[in-house]
Order: sequence, then structure tokens, then C-alpha cells
Amino acid sequence: MELLTSILMLLVLLLLTNVIGNYVTILPTALIQIIVGLIFALAFKDFTIEVETEWFLLLFIAPLLYNEGAHFPREELWKMRASILGNAIILVLLTTILGGLFVHWMIPAIPLAAAFALAAILSPTDPVAVNGIAKRIHIPTHIMNLVRGESLINDASGLVAFNYAVLAVVTGYFSVQKATGDFVYMFIVGALLGIGLGLAINWLRYVLRRGGFVDVVFHSLLQVLTPFIIFFIAEEVFHASGVIAVVAAGIIHALVKERIENFRAQEQVLTDNIWSIIAFVLNGLIFLLLGLTLPSAMRSLLENEQMSNWLLLGYVLALGFVVLGIRFLWSHSINYFDFYILKNVSEKPSLKTSLMTSLVGVRGTITMVGVLSIPFFTSTNDLFPERSLIIFLAAGVILLTLIMATIFLPILSRDEASAHTTVLDLNNEKQRMIMGAIQKINSEKTEENASIVYELLNEYTLMLYMLQSKNKNEEELREYDEQLKAERLHSLMLERKYAKEYMSVHQVKAVTLKNIEKSVSIREEAVTSGVNRFIRQRFYQELREWKRRRLSDRELEQAEEMEDAVQLFTFEKVLADLEERASISDQPEVLHNMIYYYKRLLNKKELRHKVKMEQSILDEQKEILCLNAIEVQRKEISEMVEDGAINTVGAKELRRFLNYLESVVLYEYVE
Repeated sequence: MELLTSILMLLVLLLLTNVIGNYVTILPTALIQIIVGLIFALAFKDFTIEVETEWFLLLFIAPLLYNEGAHFPREELWKMRASILGNAIILVLLTTILGGLFVHWMIPAIPLAAAFALAAILSPTDPVAVNGIAKRIHIPTHIMNLVRGESLINDASGLVAFNYAVLAVVTGYFSVQKATGDFVYMFIVGALLGIGLGLAINWLRYVLRRGGFVDVVFHSLLQVLTPFIIFFIAEEVFHASGVIAVVAAGIIHALVKERIENFRAQEQVLTDNIWSIIAFVLNGLIFLLLGLTLPSAMRSLLENEQMSNWLLLGYVLALGFVVLGIRFLWSHSINYFDFYILKNVSEKPSLKTSLMTSLVGVRGTITMVGVLSIPFFTSTNDLFPERSLIIFLAAGVILLTLIMATIFLPILSRDEASAHTTVLDLNNEKQRMIMGAIQKINSEKTEENASIVYELLNEYTLMLYMLQSKNKNEEELREYDEQLKAERLHSLMLERKYAKEYMSVHQVKAVTLKNIEKSVSIREEAVTSGVNRFIRQRFYQELREWKRRRLSDRELEQAEEMEDAVQLFTFEKVLADLEERASISDQPEVLHNMIYYYKRLLNKKELRHKVKMEQSILDEQKEILCLNAIEVQRKEISEMVEDGAINTVGAKELRRFLNYLESVVLYEYVE
């Protein structure tokens, strides 16, 4: 019961931090989560959670790295393979050696092996922390791809170096040859296991599908369990790197999905949603746990009167700057070598780029979890030397790197942001959104909905053409949007006018008048308030259908005929008015859009009695396709924000553009 209470409390805190992060945009969500966790731990001292390296790696790191590997752009991974491997292996070793020597020189009380352990566990980077900053500012894509790519591997290399350094302290024995051999074994065997087991699980799913076992929930659950299974087998059975294994399996899964497997749309949607929730929860809990463990990790040292708190702060600052300095010198040297020696890059190396590359290397949870796993005693039953000080230094460097990234990355990215803002038409991003919608609609095409699919594809293709056209810039599209909105409201006003004109000379029941008025009001809401009113319209339709089912067949037929007669009259009148105005207008494009819309409404009314049931089914199919396409575009925006391709200003502009698309595509269903 206590464990369940703790989990529920963590989830509540997770929701709270995201609400705070939505309003306190100056701080990344990761830093807010650390602060909230720290405050909660100080306020409720009885609330404790033991963080063990083994279960933490299995429960948190394995699924997150598997998901990251599955979604990392393979072309970028291959193109940047040298830089990624250099940062993930060579830079980790350099940081371990140079950082360890510095720690031992600065604090002689920490033995050299223990100093190497501290430097090793400070080597892995945590891109999750910097993602929150990247959502608010523009960090160059190649820098974000580099830190994301290296983090797939340096968790493993950093932990291996850390474990051997700790073992040297505990046992007093260290063999370079054995450590090197074990590292190569863990890396290679882990990668091979990830590839082999990843292919085997995908083959199993394929065989089950071929055998008729196509349960969506089962296959989605198997996907979610895959990283846990692979990590456990790699670590416990083969004693290889489970981290490398799950990364390799994630990449293999993505390749199989792209080239061989024909996923069911329902399964893919369910799996993507499950992974979104898992990533959201685990990423948030990681930093909450980090904040919760800080007080216990630092308390004993801060209460030690023999050591000044200012001296401790100086140690943290010195170590943090050395770790970041090593990364800066490495990054600048590699950029210089690539440009002047290999001549394989076109961008001249700059101190600013190297500094940004250094700052995005924020330290995070692997560092904290690893350092907390340091044993209390050595093999001779002596206390582990300066354990509390090592934990304090690691926690301090984590906070320092995160705070420095929060402060200085926005300053360094101002020029990038201004250059990015000058092209805030986001034309390519909008085309990406529409292409995503087109692909989604195409993927759901069947014999039954082919005509609807082609109609929707025609609408989206027209929008794509408008964006690709050099004759229309963003300002013109915005003006077009406003003109279209004004014309729709004007046409609805005419509908009311002509409906009253019809009813003045024809006998119409009150319920018909009410339905006509409700139809116009609902469409006005769709124009002025967007598709958020779409749900209300669906409720109104269901209520109207329920009322109609209470009528006799004869009464229902009379009510429908009367309503159709009124709407046919009003639509024809509005259409005639639009055609007359279009014939004398200098810019008839918006009017032609409205003419096309009312012609489709008229065609639907005229065909209603011929294909009533078929038309109802087609309408429902189109609604589903439209909403699926819109959901894909929302996901595209989220992915662009997470990848750092756009900042919050760009995301806001793209959401405004999506609202425009929603009003264009779904407007006709709120009649």
C-alpha cells in the first residue's frame, strides 16, 4: 500500500509540474520537476524512495532509449556516426581521465580511483533536460541530433567506466586489459543481441499475424514489453550492455516497420499513444526522483561543520567548469579537424557553436542514480572514501549544468532565433504538416471510402499547392483566411434572411424553423470558434436523431422534406448572390471557394433521397478521416517542437495554421 501511495503521489506531482511549466515558461520543465521534488522532500521528510541502479536502468532507461532509438532519424544517425561515437566513447574516456586527475588534484582526500569514478559518472549527457529549453528557443538541429545520438551510447560507456573505477576502490585491484576486453564484449554483444532479439520479436509478431492472431492490444503490449525483455536478457543472461541492446533493437524495429511490416492503422495509433504516455511519465518521474534524492544525498555533508559550504560550492563550480571545458575543447577540436583537415563540412568552426554544443551536454539522472549506487564499505570493511562528498559534487554539477544551459543557451541562440524568425512563414513546416495529412488519408483508403479519400486529397492538395506557390506568402494566406471567414459569416446571414423569406410565403412547422436556426448557429460557432465546437455539433446531431426516431415514418418524411425544401431554397439564393458578386469582383478567389462549398451542399441535398443511407455512411467516413488527418498534423507540430526544429513562437503559428485547415476541411459538417 505504501508503494502504491508513493507512485500515485509522484504522478500527482508530475501533473502539477507540467501545469506550472505551462505558465512559468522561463524555466525548462525538467528544472521545475527537480525543484518541486526537492521542495516536496524537504516538506515531507518521511517520504523516501530508494533508487537502485539495476531497477532504474530497467524501468526507466531501457524503454526511453528504445523509444529514442526507434524515432531517431536514421539518416542523421548514419551521417553523424563519427561525431556521435567520438562523443559517446572517446570523450567519455577523456572526461574520466582528465576530470579524475583534476578532482584528485583539487581534493587529495579523494583517492585517484574514486576521482575517476566521479568523473566517469559525470560523462553521460541527458538530452531530456535540454529538450525543455529547446522548446522555447532555437537550437541548431545538428547540435540537438548530436547530443541525442551520443546519449544513446554514452550511458553505457559512462556506466562501464564508473563501475570499474568503483570496483578498483572497493577491491584495490584494477586491470586495464580486463576492463578494455569487458567493455568491447559488452558493447559488441549488446549490439548483436539487440539486433537479433529485435528481429526475432518482429518475426514473432509477423508469424502471429499471418496465423490470424491480429489482436491490437496484444501486439501493442508486446511492443511495449520488448525493451524490458531485451534489456533483461542482455544484462542477466549474457552480461552484456542492456543499454546498447535496447538502442539497437529500437533502430531495428523502426527499419522493419518502414520496409517490411504493414502495420494496422488501429494498432499503430494505439501503440504511438501508449509510447507517448510512457515517455511523458518516465521522463517526468526521472527528474522528480532526482529532486527527491537531493536532500538525503547532500544532508550529511551540509551538516558537517568541518567543511565550509562556500568551499563546497567552489568545488562544484570548479568541477562543473572543467567537465564542460573538456567538452568544449573536444567539440572545437573536432569541428576544426573536420573543416580544415578532412574538409567534409561546409560550416566554418566557431566558438559560439562549440560553446552551444558544450552547454547542451547537461548531466542528469544516469549521473545521480550511478553515484547513489556507490557502496558504503570497501572489501576490507573500511568506509568508501569521501562517499558523501562525491555524491554532493555529482548532484551539484547536475544542477550547475542545467542552470547554465537555462541561462546561457537562450543568450547564445538569439542570433539563431532572429534568423529563424525572419523566415517565420514556416512554409516548409506547413507543407510537412499537409503531407503528413495526405499520407495518413492515403494509408486509410479502402474500396468503401475511396471516393471520400479522393475528395479529401483534392482539398489538401489544393492547400499544398497554395503553400508551394510563390505568388502567395504568409500575409496573403492570412488575409485569405480573414476574407474567407468574413464571407462565411455573410453567407450565413443571407441564409437566415432567405429562410425567413421562404417561411413568409410557405407554411413551415416551428420545429423545422428551430432546426434551421440551430444549423446556422452551429456553423457560425464553427467559423468564429474553430473546431472545438465540433463536439457540441455532434451532440446536437445525436439529439436531433433521437427526436426524429420518436416520430412516425410519415411524420419523419414530412419533416425532412420540409427542412430540405427550406435549405434548397436558401442555398440556391445564397449561391446566386455569390455568383453575381464573383462576376464583378477583382479578387473572386474567396467567393469561388464559397460557390464550390454551396454547390456541394446543394448536390448533397439533391442526392439525399436517392442515396440517403449511403450518403450518411460517407459523411461519417469523411468525418473520421478528417479528424485522423488533423491529429496527425498536431503530432507533426509536437515532433517539430521536441526535435528543436521550431520554437514556441513557431509552434503557435503552426497551430493557428492548423485551426485554419480545420475550419476549411470540417466546416461543411456543421450544417
